Amino acid sequence: MRVLYSFPTRLGVSGIGMTAWHQVSGAAEHGAEVTVLCASNERPLPPGVRVVETLRPAGLKVPFRVVGYLRALDWHDRRAAAALRRLAGRIDLVHAWPLRSERLLTTARRLGVPSVLERPNAHTGFAFDAVEKVCADLGIPVDPSSPHARQPGKLAIEEREYALADRLLCPSDFVARTFLDAGTPASRLLRHRYGYDPGRFHTGGRDDSGRPFTVGFVGRGEPRKGLHDALRAWLRCGAADAGGRFVIAGSIEPGYRRVIEELLAHPSVTEAGHVPDPAALMRDCDVLVLPSVEEGSALVTYEARACGCVLVVSDHSGAPGTDGVDALFHPAGDVDALTERLRSLWTDPELLARLRTESVRGAGELTWSAAGAVLTGAYREAAGAP
Repeated sequence: MRVLYSFPTRLGVSGIGMTAWHQVSGAAEHGAEVTVLCASNERPLPPGVRVVETLRPAGLKVPFRVVGYLRALDWHDRRAAAALRRLAGRIDLVHAWPLRSERLLTTARRLGVPSVLERPNAHTGFAFDAVEKVCADLGIPVDPSSPHARQPGKLAIEEREYALADRLLCPSDFVARTFLDAGTPASRLLRHRYGYDPGRFHTGGRDDSGRPFTVGFVGRGEPRKGLHDALRAWLRCGAADAGGRFVIAGSIEPGYRRVIEELLAHPSVTEAGHVPDPAALMRDCDVLVLPSVEEGSALVTYEARACGCVLVVSDHSGAPGTDGVDALFHPAGDVDALTERLRSLWTDPELLARLRTESVRGAGELTWSAAGAVLTGAYREAAGAP
């Protein structure tokens, strides 16, 4: 399987840059011949992966700020489309990322090369609506700098990309559902998933004896991720006033902080800020809570499972797990349901231990290497290969 993988920004940096890096590495590990086009590559890839850096002409890196972010993305799309034309007959499948893949996907369609489009989040129209609603409920405006602030032009671009790609790669059932609800035929949706690095995230050194019941929230404090719901449920479940701990790892948006400051002030709540080693923090937590109103498939949920945290997450988090077997899910925005799930784990140590055991047992199937096998299977299906 010969794959042209197009990623329009920096490959191998934190966030989606590492997600894309792991996808390329995993696909190569499982036999795909990958040619990567990226703005720049910041981390060595496995031998055999060919890399073309579209913003590093003659070995000189051009910062995004010099040419402008959107102009850089547009330049990358042009370069990717030109590369596909040159490689016609030597590429079996195109894997594109959203927002400025229109030329590449158009070229793939013209040449008859099957294409898949990564969907790291829910349908963008759904995401805009969800963020606007939660901010309205909180009485605050949507942060205009947020990638989830409504931008009609962005939505129009992405909807054209949705239409041009042969298949949409959905990392969770939740993401797929938002596309089905928007009218996308099920036949155009391909399920795959993300993963975690077992070298960083594991249960080694975990000690659950003598520690108070501890819940962790790891991620940016913003309305979309539902920290306000997590704190409200925490203060209602009973553990907060019985010696329990709620630890927040990550920065909190200033405007959002103003509406949750009373919740943050409770003595059971600790703000750890940026944590350089989130794995160590999660090994010191019983539960990871993530009541998001919109996600793609939150990487922290994979990592938490590997560290022995039981997931208590919303059905919009895209988390890997089965409710009541190795995790506890609740309807997004339902604070009463979230409260009950936290209370059940606090008051029933046997339930907590059982869910943890099952969660850790299944975590070995959620590594980035395992995700690479799933991704190459999706490639074969999209390309019609055996």
